[in-house]
Amino acid sequence: MNAPEPDQTPFAAVSAQTSRIGRMYQSYLDKSTPYAAYRWIGTGVLLMLFFLRIVVAQGWYIVCYSLGIYLLNLFLAFLQPKIDPSLTQDEGLEDGETASTGLPTQQDEEFRPFIRRLPEFKFWHSATRAIAISFACTWFGIFNVPVFWPVLVVYFLILFSLTMRRQIQHMIKYRYVPFSFGKARYNQRSAH
Repeated sequence: MNAPEPDQTPFAAVSAQTSRIGRMYQSYLDKSTPYAAYRWIGTGVLLMLFFLRIVVAQGWYIVCYSLGIYLLNLFLAFLQPKIDPSLTQDEGLEDGETASTGLPTQQDEEFRPFIRRLPEFKFWHSATRAIAISFACTWFGIFNVPVFWPVLVVYFLILFSLTMRRQIQHMIKYRYVPFSFGKARYNQRSAH
């Protein structure tokens, strides 16, 4: 008996299914974009579940520490401007030009808005993915490396305080605020 040959190879069928799942995932991400508060609440709930898993299981401290370091790295990228003012200032000094501060200080200078190195949506997406992966890692014994957890906590707190201190000093030196609350807002009528 001659059986008809399949139209698709197994690789093409798997590739088509993977592509379809990727499109569905991207569609859900696109639909969740305007709901920032709900996205962050969901991430917070997932993080609390992860911490609950760590406390109840009494293990996987190295996974928790790694997640903390990664989230700190994401947060620092979220706070920093896309174009670092210290680098643009150094470039001008090499050519013998006067250094500019990067932000307008006088009325006639051009206004440049704060653009983040890591946008809020990518920050949320990367953080949520990392928390989900870390939560999944806590179900496998191979990731349960025995460590003395108080040392990791102290080391993380020192690392957090030093990096945040350096970031705040950078923000003060180059006069930028990465958050929109507390900034002056002007009405359309008062602009005339």
